[in-house]
Amino acid sequence: MKKIKVTLVKSPIDRPERQKLTLKALGLNKTNSSKEVEATPQILGMIRKVEHMVKVEEL
Repeated sequence: MKKIKVTLVKSPIDRPERQKLTLKALGLNKTNSSKEVEATPQILGMIRKVEHMVKVEEL
């Protein structure tokens, strides 16, 4: 599996609770925090739901 780096670039304040929980599941707490994760279909689906708030880079 490929690894990807996900960085939170926009604040989850005033966003739906579901999006906040998705960010928490991805391990992104604060703005500009990053996490390296495996590019599984489940993770890619989670990223797609919050793609307007995160930046994704392939490693």
